Amino acid sequence: MAVPLVAVGPGELDLKALTEAVASSGSGDGAVTAFSGLVRDHNQGRRVEFLVYEAYEALAVRTLQRIVDEAHTAWPDTRVAVHHRIGRLEIGEASIIIVAVSAHRANAFAACRYTIERVKQIVPIWKHEHFAGGDVWLEGAVADPEDEAARQTAYKIACA
Repeated sequence: MAVPLVAVGPGELDLKALTEAVASSGSGDGAVTAFSGLVRDHNQGRRVEFLVYEAYEALAVRTLQRIVDEAHTAWPDTRVAVHHRIGRLEIGEASIIIVAVSAHRANAFAACRYTIERVKQIVPIWKHEHFAGGDVWLEGAVADPEDEAARQTAYKIACA
């Protein structure tokens, strides 16, 4: 079964499989960059016990695809894939993986960074943090996907 380039779901994330899905042998690619976002054991001075991610899955997948398309427009020689996990995640588990493949490392790094910045801005996925003594919903994506200023901010961060 083929690995989708964009996905949201409860299963464990597989960076090796996603890398193999987006990288193509003999294509002349010179760079593969990857980002794995892991559940930390601390946040805002609290000891985190675990996280629960919830999503509007269909819209989250469409929004991730939009980000992949934006990255391709900005860096045409670059291919990007992204998977986000939902459900309960323990400390150290990956909540998101991103792979960017390009002929040149600068484009692969920039596209990978752009993707995570845009995910934080516009993807409808919410994080419920459970910590010693309580729990809190953390603010999720708040930018309008059509907000050009937000997109430009992500681009500037990616190219810094």
